[in-house]
Amino acid sequence: KMLYDNAQLIELLTWAWQDTGDPLFARRVAETMDWAQREMIAEGGGFAATLDADSEGEEGKFYVWSESDIDSALGTNTALFKEAYDVTNGGNWEGKNILNRITPVRDFSEEEENILNACRERLLAERAKRIRPGWDDKVLADWNGLMISAAAQAGAAFDKPGWIELARTAFNFITSNMVRDDRLYHSYRDGKLKHLGSLDDYAGMIKGALTLHEITGEAGFLDWAETWAGKLDDHYWDQGGGGFFFTADDAEALIVRTKSVQDHATPSGNGAMVANLARLYYLTGNETYRTRADILIVAFSGTLAENFFPLAAFMNGVEFLQCGTQIVIVGERGTQESQSLLDAVYSVSAPNRVMAVIGPEDALPASHPAHGKTQLDGKATAYVCVGPTCSLPLTTSDDLAKALSAGVA
Repeated sequence: KMLYDNAQLIELLTWAWQDTGDPLFARRVAETMDWAQREMIAEGGGFAATLDADSEGEEGKFYVWSESDIDSALGTNTALFKEAYDVTNGGNWEGKNILNRITPVRDFSEEEENILNACRERLLAERAKRIRPGWDDKVLADWNGLMISAAAQAGAAFDKPGWIELARTAFNFITSNMVRDDRLYHSYRDGKLKHLGSLDDYAGMIKGALTLHEITGEAGFLDWAETWAGKLDDHYWDQGGGGFFFTADDAEALIVRTKSVQDHATPSGNGAMVANLARLYYLTGNETYRTRADILIVAFSGTLAENFFPLAAFMNGVEFLQCGTQIVIVGERGTQESQSLLDAVYSVSAPNRVMAVIGPEDALPASHPAHGKTQLDGKATAYVCVGPTCSLPLTTSDDLAKALSAGVA
């Protein structure tokens, strides 16, 4: 079980739930976050890297079940559970059963879902008696950045402050233990810090910092994002051809310094940085970030013609830069009026969203399309802007949700 897979699934399932309201997605996010909190917190509060697939020298032994295991553990509810979770005598994987609901057999009632949930809890308790698989408790900056962002987004969407605190704790762990002279390092375990950070480490942690800044309003997270973006410029930018190298100019000498925009199991660092730079530009109004993003796009634009399939992060970043949805709430954080508007924002699936909450006396950057806009009738007021155009002032959560749905359709 890889941290980066689960981080990306949490993010995707949160968007899916916001878009559909399907309680299945909400359950899966909650279960995955519970797993992360229960099994993936390393000493100090960072997220651990992986859980092995094998235990006692046998792949899947900790996770799979025989039909007799299920029968003895669940008793009277065994028939319902086996129907829902594809459990048979012959098994669905090498004679054993991987519990799954990939192929729906029918709609289950709310009462049945509650029974199935209780069955899962019972099986979890039974599984805890088994010999656990190996645990790699290294804290990796790039994967933690993905999980920090995903946990914070899910915490805001599902009104789970504890998830946001998990993200904050992991972020603080990394800034306290994995940063030297404002530069990130890649790996930490058992008090040992290894390897100067790669582009992916910076891209992931900048994303996490910006997500936490938008959700909490705390300037310190934005400061870290800007600091790390500066370090990327200083040590990773290709002055001749544009784009970021994977390794720093003062890292261990390599025959070739690679520079790629292709996604692999995680989004490419260059692709992710297009979105990060766009978000930094929207939040600060600093044209340097917009210019850097434009040059980055030009540097890899020819790659699109060759093979666009592995360039999803890059293309998503380009779209975000061109037509991101900028949401501004003019009101004090923590008030009922402002929170109602924030709840409306978090209820809508908007991957290309960037959000700012400012006080009635504060000002947005001069380049922001909502610069100079104020509250309506002294109430917390929202504006939804795409490109240079902003909505009328919105003071109710219903009106804001409708505007967001229309703006991101």
